[in-house]
Order: sequence, then C-alpha cells, then structure tokens
Amino acid sequence: MTTVTPAIRSSQELAGTASEAARRDRLQQGDFLKLMTAQMANQDPFKPLDSGDFMTQIAQFSSVQGIQDLQKSFSEFANAMVPNQALQSAGLVGRKVYVPSRAGQLGPQGLGGAVQLPATSGGVTVKIYTGAGELVKTLGLGVKAPGLVDYRWDGTTDAGTPAPPGIYQVRAEALIDGRNTGLEHFAEATVDAVTLGNATTPPQLSLSGLGSIGLPDVRAIR
Repeated sequence: MTTVTPAIRSSQELAGTASEAARRDRLQQGDFLKLMTAQMANQDPFKPLDSGDFMTQIAQFSSVQGIQDLQKSFSEFANAMVPNQALQSAGLVGRKVYVPSRAGQLGPQGLGGAVQLPATSGGVTVKIYTGAGELVKTLGLGVKAPGLVDYRWDGTTDAGTPAPPGIYQVRAEALIDGRNTGLEHFAEATVDAVTLGNATTPPQLSLSGLGSIGLPDVRAIR
C-alpha cells in the first residue's frame, strides 16, 4: 500500500506559505515561483499536476502582475500631470471659456455662446428665455457648416427694449435634412477663480454666474 502522507503534509505547508504571502502587500514573482516549485516537488504521485493547470496559473499570475504594473504606471503619469494642470488652470483666471450649459449670463458685453452643429444646416436658430420661460429673443444664424457655431446677443429683446442683466435660458435648433434638430449649447463664461485638483480630481473652475465646472469639461477657450 502506497503512503501519500508526504503529499498531505506538503499541502499543509503550501497552505501556510500561501497564507503568509497573502499577508504581504502583494505576491512577488519570486514567491510565486517558490510556491509552484514546492507544489511540483510535493505533488501526489497518483495525481500529478496537470501541465494545463500549471500554464493557467502562470498566465493568471502574469495577467495580474501586468495589470498591477499598468495601474502603477498610470498612477505615476497622473501624478506627473498635476503640476501641468495647475499651471494651465491658473492661466485661465480672467479668461472666457465655453462650457456645456443651458443657461447664459447677460452682462455689459451681451450674452455669448456657441452651439455644436453635427451637419450642414439650412438655418440655425438660438432662442433666449427668461427664468420663467418667457421668450425674449430669437437669433437667426442662417446657413452654417458643421462644427462649433458662435453667436452673441446684445441684450435687445424682440420688442426692441433692453433686457435686464442676469441669467437666461438658451435653446438652439437647426434645420438638418428638412427636420428641426436640437443642438448642444455651450455658454460663454468668465473664469473667476481656480481650485487646484490632484491625481484623481481635476481642477475646478469657478465661473461668473454659472457656478463651477471641471477643467476637462471646458469646450473651448476664448
């Protein structure tokens, strides 16, 4: 009768070794190779380690190791980008930017913004409303090619009277292939201040009248 006690004992030893490795920050490549060598040397002679299982374990370790290395590289890259983002953001104070918003602020220089046109249009229209939903101005921009289309309202209503300064709602549409299509709107806003971010949080821009927004959300700089 063949005794398989060594195999049982080796399994216990392997379990203890694996438990010790689990308490480390992560399993190193050398630890992995030691475990695999011990597993092969002390395998049950009646149930030898299948070569396919062996290769699967190596592939799994390589995959996990590769992901960890990739995550580390991305983390180092993100940390390196923080100072660059800080300098870029600080330079925006006092500048005008285009940000995604359904509202715009009417000031001394009017209310400006842009719409994103996906295709050539026979007629682009921008409508401006009060906070209560009252239409005060319709701007016809005419025929436009695809891309970012600028507009500016001087504050004069359709009735010919000056509108009071403040926040207005903006809706835009375009005639494309014979159908009216709603357009994405970008409000023009002045950057009042910048809150610096870190490797996981982008810098935040404080916009006059429109709150704050992350630097990656800026569509264009004027």
